[in-house]
Amino acid sequence: MKRYKSATMLSIIFLIGMQGLMAQNIKFGHINSDEFIQEMPEFVSAKETLLKFRMELNDYLELLSDELNSKYETYIKESMNLSALIKQVKEQELYDLNSRIQEFQMTAQNQLEKAQTELFQPIYAKVESAINEVGKEFGYLYIFNTSQGELLYFDESKSTNVSAFVKAKLLIN
Repeated sequence: MKRYKSATMLSIIFLIGMQGLMAQNIKFGHINSDEFIQEMPEFVSAKETLLKFRMELNDYLELLSDELNSKYETYIKESMNLSALIKQVKEQELYDLNSRIQEFQMTAQNQLEKAQTELFQPIYAKVESAINEVGKEFGYLYIFNTSQGELLYFDESKSTNVSAFVKAKLLIN
């Protein structure tokens, strides 16, 4: 009997709590941040900077590859007339240059990823901050980002698209 009373009391408390939540104006919002991030001047500038850096790395890699190809072609043409010692030195030189190219490729990839993070992280942080401000200012319980593919379904009639509010915070037209 005591258990029954406890269960009944818990049920009543739960129902009263749920009525209180239902009485509140619970607001949900959604946004596709990718749509306007690409419009941001900072994003355009960061993208151009990253592209220039990538081109610089590719140009240097192309120079190294051209040097390797040139030395290899020269080696092939002259190899029959070279002594064993000179052949060995030339082969080692080709091997070393090839190793430098591979090392440069790995280093360049790491540097490119690092530059991308350094350039774009402040932009994403700025957008996240603006979304948080909008959420607090307009009293949203949740704001879902539809651009991340994390949200499988939402009813647009019961969720507000907060993109305009966030754009205003970020001063994007």
